[in-house]
Amino acid sequence: MGLIHKITGTDVDFAFRRTVDISPAFLKKHGIKGLILDVDNTLTTHDNPVPAEGIREWLDSMRDEGIKLIIVSNNHPERVRPFADPLGLDFVSDSGKPLRKGYKAAMKKMGLKASETAAVGDQLFTDVWGANISGVTMLYVEPMELEPKSKRLIRFKRVLEKPFLPKKFVELAKE
Repeated sequence: MGLIHKITGTDVDFAFRRTVDISPAFLKKHGIKGLILDVDNTLTTHDNPVPAEGIREWLDSMRDEGIKLIIVSNNHPERVRPFADPLGLDFVSDSGKPLRKGYKAAMKKMGLKASETAAVGDQLFTDVWGANISGVTMLYVEPMELEPKSKRLIRFKRVLEKPFLPKKFVELAKE
């Protein structure tokens, strides 16, 4: 990424089209032992209590390869717990992203250092800034869908994000 991304804090380490495109082999190649996961538009559509297609299998493949997993969300526990519990995922809710506190709490729970951790998320002004401020590798994923009209603030942030979005994505065959 260029200087403008460094200045604005919107630099991502790697970009993927979908969360399920991130493989355990890719993570191991880059020394990643744990993932901090966003929920809305990363693991499922907005406010949906059910994981998106392929997410359960993807989580299982990560666990099978020894990758630690935890959700970090700005949502309240009433949103996060019903999503995380059936998947067997620990979580940090009301995390205050992009502030460090949620990321630090997640790394502590996983027993990992920032250099061994990556964050997976779809929003520049929460997920990417938070990862960059916390010193973890950022794995940007494209949002699963446009937020509903009731989510005006997020839709507005999407417009502001456009100039800073990644242009290059990891190609699965090249990992």
